[in-house]
Amino acid sequence: MASLLGRFCRKLVVPGSAHGARMVSTTSSCGSETVKSLNLYSAINQALHIALETDPRSYVFGEDVGFGGVFRCTTGLAERFGKNRVFNTPLCEQGIVGFGIGLAAMGNRAVVEIQFADYIYPAFDQIVNEAAKFRYRSGNQFNCGGLTIRAPYGAVGHGGHYHSQSPEAFFCHVPGIKVVIPRSPREAKGLLLSSIRDPNPVVFFEPKWLYRQAVEEVPEHDYMIPLSEAEVIREGNDITLVGWGAQLTVMEQACLDAEKEGISCELIDLKTLLPWDKETVEASVKKTGRLLISHEAPVTGGFGAEISATILERCFLKLEAPVSRVCGLDTPFPLVFEPFYMPTKNKILDAIKSTVNY
Repeated sequence: MASLLGRFCRKLVVPGSAHGARMVSTTSSCGSETVKSLNLYSAINQALHIALETDPRSYVFGEDVGFGGVFRCTTGLAERFGKNRVFNTPLCEQGIVGFGIGLAAMGNRAVVEIQFADYIYPAFDQIVNEAAKFRYRSGNQFNCGGLTIRAPYGAVGHGGHYHSQSPEAFFCHVPGIKVVIPRSPREAKGLLLSSIRDPNPVVFFEPKWLYRQAVEEVPEHDYMIPLSEAEVIREGNDITLVGWGAQLTVMEQACLDAEKEGISCELIDLKTLLPWDKETVEASVKKTGRLLISHEAPVTGGFGAEISATILERCFLKLEAPVSRVCGLDTPFPLVFEPFYMPTKNKILDAIKSTVNY
């Protein structure tokens, strides 16, 4: 418990006056605050309760959310806040996001759920050509910054190619939106509240593998975790590892095994992919001289390539080895061959040793 709270007690945004939120350090008070053991979907549910309770112009909608959703993230919302604010939609992702854009453009906060990230593609035009450009094309006269799009992403062990994809890189190429991915229940609650209250449209990917598997103590009060601030969750000197979402758990296991072989790994959770925290990663790589990036999405065109290119530009003379990427394969996401596709602990450990011994 102490180690979990220690990671959390870094920086939170606690809602302050009507003029905005205030930044506070919680290092001294975190041990005495009220916390509750929650899994990730329950933390998401708690964040949605708070968002609806604190802002009467907030709405939650999507396929099946009225009765709790397929992952139960919206359980109890319709009963508490009414079916005018929490409601089901037709099976039409383009229409769901389009309606969310219109609702947000009128000054509301629209929290849209796409049932699986794999099915976000029909809404791609609405997100990329409408939501992302809404403010820019009007010269900041109007916007849809109150729009947040939630979508469960990534492997789940048996999802196959239509329920396992990680499409984050598609949206990281689009100015005008933010892309956020949490790694744990505590992070999910704070980052989701920040995303909902951010003045820009946000695509919020939730690692469905962790909905029930990830359990930790989460503060019960209303708090936010700043966007676009990466976190060093494990300090080291020999190599920097960068990841996000569910992959952080796998990477941390690889770090522990590497430590047994005398290799000191620094592990960074990016949290926000767009815009991402270049400075934290740069500072770490300048210290360690080596970088490894890992994500579930296919390696070609994955967001790891952007991180690699940026660090090469900023840290070229400090690098002791080529940047390494341990990612999904360049194939459709398989069903029976999922274990071969995934960037596993052993693949990451091999890459760590290869990079350090270069």
